[in-house]
Amino acid sequence: MSPLLVKARPGSTIVEVTPESAGWTHVGFAAHRLAAGEQISLETGSRELCVVVLTGTVTVQAGEQSWEAIGGRASVFEERSPYAVYAPLDTMVSITAVSAAEVALCSAPATTHRPARLIEPSSMTRSVRGKGANTRYVCDILPQTAEADGLLVVEVVTPSGHSSSYPPHKHDSDNVPLESSLEETYYHRLNPQQGFAYQRVYTDDRSIDEAMAVENHDVVMVPRGYHPVTVPYGYDGYYLNVMAGPKRVWHFKNDPAHEWLMHTK
Repeated sequence: MSPLLVKARPGSTIVEVTPESAGWTHVGFAAHRLAAGEQISLETGSRELCVVVLTGTVTVQAGEQSWEAIGGRASVFEERSPYAVYAPLDTMVSITAVSAAEVALCSAPATTHRPARLIEPSSMTRSVRGKGANTRYVCDILPQTAEADGLLVVEVVTPSGHSSSYPPHKHDSDNVPLESSLEETYYHRLNPQQGFAYQRVYTDDRSIDEAMAVENHDVVMVPRGYHPVTVPYGYDGYYLNVMAGPKRVWHFKNDPAHEWLMHTK
């Protein structure tokens, strides 16, 4: 199995990636499934946190602030944006499931004390990228225009038979504005859930060249390199991206071998 692939497991913690387990510096990610009434709690410490309510309804408390019964999606494939909560460093956070729920915990190093806040679906920008069989549907949950120290969070739905993060692009060089250096995780979901998708992670010199079949709830880690995704016919794909690096800007470089795809009709 690829060292970049984190397989889903049963139980409350579906997947977990820490800087230590990934062998990198910035991105942390975990996904949890909660039955109604269950609670998870954590202290953010030296990191900032974005809680994304993927499905179900939860109550989130961050420090002295609390948001009751937020969420409501039955599926990540619904055509509506999620609720999310931003919590700064040194904050106690608790998440209590009002109904059965799935939540994502996205984190990165932080130094700024700012208020915790609710990120409402109405504040998120939804857009369409690509054309033809490269069309996908994007929701910016925590973009670079929103306040945070390092975190960038976005979700993408890729229709059946389509490609995504394509043409292949990378963001592993600190060369702003041409390219920024960002670690990234992909949390994959499939509909119907027995499906699979493919993701390749590779560098120009092929020091990394991994091709992975990903199943429902799996995570792919992208420490560097290009990282396209393809979803086979009959299944829709979803992924939640978490990015962070030394500079909180997203500038990417397309693989020159495939740049011509940007200019096709």
